[in-house]
Amino acid sequence: MNLSLRKYLAENLTQFKYKKIQMKLSDQRKGTLLAFIGIMFITPDSLLIRLSNVESWNLIFYRGFIPFFVVFIGLLIIKRSNFFYSIIENGWHGIGYICTFIITNILFVHSIENTTVANTLIMVSLAPMLSAIVSFIFLKETPDKKTWTAITITTLAVIYIFIDSFEKGDVKGNVFGFICALGLAAGAVIIRARKKSGNLIPSAMTAKFIIALIALFYVDDLNIKGNDYLIIPAMCIFCVAIPFVLITLAPRYITAAEVNLFFLLEVVLGPLWVWFVIKEEPSPETIVGGVIVILTIATHSFLALKKTY
Repeated sequence: MNLSLRKYLAENLTQFKYKKIQMKLSDQRKGTLLAFIGIMFITPDSLLIRLSNVESWNLIFYRGFIPFFVVFIGLLIIKRSNFFYSIIENGWHGIGYICTFIITNILFVHSIENTTVANTLIMVSLAPMLSAIVSFIFLKETPDKKTWTAITITTLAVIYIFIDSFEKGDVKGNVFGFICALGLAAGAVIIRARKKSGNLIPSAMTAKFIIALIALFYVDDLNIKGNDYLIIPAMCIFCVAIPFVLITLAPRYITAAEVNLFFLLEVVLGPLWVWFVIKEEPSPETIVGGVIVILTIATHSFLALKKTY
């Protein structure tokens, strides 16, 4: 092999490695930013639910129909003639994601109705751990040590937050909460599996429409009164529509377990919004556990981004 050929190969190999590193950096940053912004939009959700005066199934209807309509208009403008094809092209991945999305959205509400909010949030906090397991089984994607460490610390912190209010009864609600966590895990893994060949936002939009149709069978009265004219649209657009788009995109760039880690920020920051607005003071356990969760996720994200340099 002559000298010029060696030099050519060496230069191209260096460029290839540089581009690969840049791609990883870009993906990690994109995924982390999408997941973080998405969850930050979700955090006032529990406050707005508390401030609203709408029954559960009525709320499920609005949280299905309004986000569907907003995303439908957005995709219609962006996709235009390819709009309906974008729904069909996802195939079995799209159908699977629609099913997990429907199950997660409906069972979360029913879990809260059949057990305490604390129990539901403990069950949902298992999502990162379940994501890691499901990813390993179906995608052969093994989370690194820092992700496993972050999952363990944050899960224990969430359990600590609600340890005093956790009840051994209410099996039905706890089972619903666990299925909800499994749905979050499965949904994120489906997106991860489809990351290179499709966009599952149209499937999520379709799921929202189906959720609204299901809720129609149970609603009492769709009339909105008083402050709900502002609360319901704000909740459905900023705490539901925007986040589900961002969180549907995030697993294309980072692992499902990493995405679901950010969901624990909702467990921590949700009660703080309630505290700031309606003066419902969180317990000392919520504050201590919340600080641990936030610091753990911040450290994990920093180390993940630093590793890609």
